Amino acid sequence: MNDVLGLKGRFQPKPGNFGGGGASLPKGKDEETGLSPRVSATRLKKHATSIDELRSQWDGVHYIDGALVDIHYKKIIAKSNRVHAIFTTGKNGSKESNNSVVGARFSENGEKHIITHHVTDELLSDASKKFKEAARILENEFSGVISPEDLEKINERGIDFDNYGISKSTFAQIIVDGYYASSFDYPERKEKPEESIITLYKTSSDIKDVLERVGIAISEHKVFGDSTVQLNKDQIDTLFRNAPYLIAMSVEDFNILVQDKEGEIIEQNWMASIPAPGNEPVVGVIDTPFETSVRSRPYFHDWVEYRSMLDPSIEISTEDTRHGTAVSSIVVDGPSINPNLEDGCGRFRVRHFGVALKRRMSSFQIMRDIEDIIKSNRDIKVWNLSLGSVREIASSYISPEAAMLDVLQTKYDVIFVVSGTNNDEGINPGERLIGSPADSINSIVVNAVDNKGNPPNYSRKGEVLSFFKKPDVSSFGGDSAKAMEVCTSLGTELMAGTSFAAPWITRKVAFMIEVLGLSREVTKALLLDSATGWGDIGNNPEKAKLLGHGVVPRHINDIVKTQDDEIKFYIDIESTEYDTYSYNLPVPVDGGKHPFVAKATLCYFPVCNINQGVDYTSTELDVYIGRIKKDGKTAGLKPINKNVQSLENKGSYRVDEKTARRVFRKWDNAKHIREVMNEKYVPRKAYDEGLWGISVKRKNRTKSAGDTNVRFGLVVTLKEMYGVNRINDFIQRCSVYGWLVSEINVDNSLDIYIKSQETIEL
Repeated sequence: MNDVLGLKGRFQPKPGNFGGGGASLPKGKDEETGLSPRVSATRLKKHATSIDELRSQWDGVHYIDGALVDIHYKKIIAKSNRVHAIFTTGKNGSKESNNSVVGARFSENGEKHIITHHVTDELLSDASKKFKEAARILENEFSGVISPEDLEKINERGIDFDNYGISKSTFAQIIVDGYYASSFDYPERKEKPEESIITLYKTSSDIKDVLERVGIAISEHKVFGDSTVQLNKDQIDTLFRNAPYLIAMSVEDFNILVQDKEGEIIEQNWMASIPAPGNEPVVGVIDTPFETSVRSRPYFHDWVEYRSMLDPSIEISTEDTRHGTAVSSIVVDGPSINPNLEDGCGRFRVRHFGVALKRRMSSFQIMRDIEDIIKSNRDIKVWNLSLGSVREIASSYISPEAAMLDVLQTKYDVIFVVSGTNNDEGINPGERLIGSPADSINSIVVNAVDNKGNPPNYSRKGEVLSFFKKPDVSSFGGDSAKAMEVCTSLGTELMAGTSFAAPWITRKVAFMIEVLGLSREVTKALLLDSATGWGDIGNNPEKAKLLGHGVVPRHINDIVKTQDDEIKFYIDIESTEYDTYSYNLPVPVDGGKHPFVAKATLCYFPVCNINQGVDYTSTELDVYIGRIKKDGKTAGLKPINKNVQSLENKGSYRVDEKTARRVFRKWDNAKHIREVMNEKYVPRKAYDEGLWGISVKRKNRTKSAGDTNVRFGLVVTLKEMYGVNRINDFIQRCSVYGWLVSEINVDNSLDIYIKSQETIEL
């Protein structure tokens, strides 16, 4: 087998050129009318009237400063097509309209965006005036209606915009705003929430002050973050009676924990031998309590440092410790208990935190506990969380639990491996959606498969926010036919569930990060890439909902090594500008052609914002890889997946937002692209020197998101079509072109890790 290679070379940063062209209407047919797009003075006046009515509705409301406004759009829109001119203020538009967004969701049929803004009354007044003035221009200069061609040739009209009090560019943008926006409405919540964790729309006022004005007094420990609060039934009644429009989302607090399949006790007094722990890597486990009583503690107890986050007055039974102890048994010593699942990762020490009992938990309290745990244990980079909710995730917002995990991972450079949750009463796989916190976007979410690689009946399905792929991957979790062996206070037991699939992935992640020294971005990309194989399960909508990108190989060597006819390499860098690119990747050539099929996996950890609703991630990385042609009419990069979203030479191609999300996974933080390998595939012509290019283009929802560099891991695999091993040729050519090439060698990395952990006495 070939080792996976690490490439380091010079990537060029390039700022984006977004200044040209001006605002424009789309050409072609309007999706609603079937005719060429038009904007009428009547439409703009209607918008102005709606805004005036909104001002009247908000007049006298003193719970918050300003107003909340729902803008209903005509379809799922790109960030660039959100309203711009009407809600932009400051000198030269320094305060852009996107900064006022506090929520986003899809319409009931999932075909249109609804975006909520928090704006001042002054801004609403200005927006109404802008629409009215633009309508007057249409009536005076365009006979009441403007077309894309009219807007494009506006300079030929000789209009004196100074007479109207707005600039030509502002007028053009108002026309575009008026086209994409269907209506401006007062946000309403028709049904009273029964749940007790409430997230309010984020406004300029402190959440405690807002609630106090509504008539609700709360203490500091009932607030999580800057917009989420725990309320009792009477407080929810008060909030819904006085200010229902403030409620962005709600979830149940006291949750029924997902249960795993418990089978027979195989051997009650089984006592395996295990050496004393040394300097093995430490993994964090957050679960039900670990069994610590002298009479019942498991054989590996010396490898576990236990810390309880529960109230000392709570009585803990053996039943409460079974789940957590079983999970830690796999993390510490899984292959000794299940020799057929040997993964080559050795043993791990565990720092185990007990946060919940067997059946019920307070989500709010667990969120506070997990936040405290991560803050106080900065030395741990890999965390296993095999707890989950029976309730299904919502379609229009991320759960507060998942949002918290995403924030912690961005803030503290850690990674969570989360179980995909089970359906205890499942007859067929995928009958229920996954439960929180398996909707965490940055976490690696793991579903289970049986011994044949198929989803068991208890499997629950994604997607998240009707778009993000969850689960990420799958691993053996057992079923009624063949369960997994775990160790608890009762001895060796047979159990099955996603709770026991996740720790096997945790072990691999910890090995790659702690022992091999890989970043979490590259680790996640390698893991997902190993699961894809060449079957491309992740891009099959139905299979991906249950399996994610596929089943991860059991042994670590099948992740960090590859077949003799494959070249696999990773790149680990930061995106610092709009485009991060290198056009000098020398892919081997045979007879003037590249005899390879290519695939690539990109992973990154974006800043996420629960207040943005369905537009949850702040940053999009758009990946391009393929042959480079330097000259001619078709010069440029030829992407392996024919992605034309942001190519500079894309010509007349236009990709709408819905297609970009569905086909090219726009805004997804884990992307897998590939060429389709079949009997019709033939070697591709090599251009110029046989160079390929890599380009990663960054787009941000807001200007503030663009201030932060985004690290990403990219894994590329080239499969030789005729079974020839060309890795040495590739390494040699890379060196000639200035690339530094390293190899992932497990044995060498283990030696280095052991040496690095030795204490040197001076």
